[in-house]
Parts: sequence; structure tokens; C-alpha cells
Amino acid sequence: MPTVALLAACVAVTSILGARSVGRGLPGWLDSAFDSRISDVMIRFPALVRWLPYLGSLGPVTLMTLTLVLTCAVARRWRGAVLAAVAVPAAVGLTEYVLKPYVGQAIGHSFPSGHATSMFALATICAVLLVNSPPRASGVLRLLLVCMALLLAAAVAAAMVASGAHRFTDAVAGAAVGTGVVLACTLALDLVTREATKEALP
Repeated sequence: MPTVALLAACVAVTSILGARSVGRGLPGWLDSAFDSRISDVMIRFPALVRWLPYLGSLGPVTLMTLTLVLTCAVARRWRGAVLAAVAVPAAVGLTEYVLKPYVGQAIGHSFPSGHATSMFALATICAVLLVNSPPRASGVLRLLLVCMALLLAAAVAAAMVASGAHRFTDAVAGAAVGTGVVLACTLALDLVTREATKEALP
């Protein structure tokens, strides 16, 4: 099942990146290889480096989450509304109140990135909703929208690296946490829905 495999990959990436860095407090070889390259690209767009981190902060993320919830509710896509309402706060909470205090402090830096977590959670929710959208929607359009959401999330994560707020591994781990939590919530909702349907049958 692709969803389960992707969820397992997200858990593995976060675990491996965290475990490899514990006790060092110094950039790993991935950070050394990619941080400067990301900065070299992003430095050409100073306005984006200043603006994109704001997009991944609490206020805008809350607004985007509420917009997703309300859009799904208006479209009567109740599972999508629940997914957005639950998954984004869960992902942010896991990063800010579990992983950063207990893993990030042991590593010696801000791991994982909260901005990457929230933005990739939103992007993954968009992907889940678009994949399960009505057949009348163009497949090319849906793919384009998913790519745009993921590109925006990646741009925010890159801007955090370029600004010096995070390292490459922080951003990758944040992306994995955000994506993984949404996938876990999606699987849980599917399971609850199936069980409720079984109970409703005579």
C-alpha cells in the first residue's frame, strides 16, 4: 500500500536524521553539502528569503488551515475538513512539543523545522484532497496544483535554511514529520470510516 510505505519512509527519515546527529551539535555531511548550495541559490532572491519564512509562521498557517477546513465543509467533504483540522495541529504539536524539546535539544539545534513541518503538512493535505477529488476535475490540473503546493512548501523550507534559522536536515525532517502525520491521520480516518460503515450495515 503506497500510503503505508510513504508513512514508513517518513518515520525512517526523521529517526535516522535525528539519531545520526545526537550529541554532535555540529552540521552533518548532508548539511555541509546542501546548506551552502541552498543559500547560494536563495540569496539571488532576498525578498523571498525575507517573505517566505513569514508564510510558514503560526498566523498564516492557521489561516490556511481554517481556509482548507471551511472549503471542505462548504463542499461537504467532511473527512477532508476533519483531516485538515486535526492533522496540521497534530504535526505542529509533535514538532514543537515533542521532537524539538526531546530530540532537538539533545542534538544541539532546532530539529526538526516547524516551518517545514506545517507547510508540508498543508501541502500533503492538498495532495490527498486533490487525489480524491471528483473525476470531473482535470488530472493535469490536479497534478499541477499538487506540484505547486509542494514547491511552495519546499521554498519555505529552503528560505529557512538560507536565512540561517535551520539546517538542511532540520528542513528534511520537518517535511517528513508534516507529511507523515497527515498520512497517519488519513489512514486513521479511513479505518474509522470503514468501521462506522460496517456498524451501520444491517
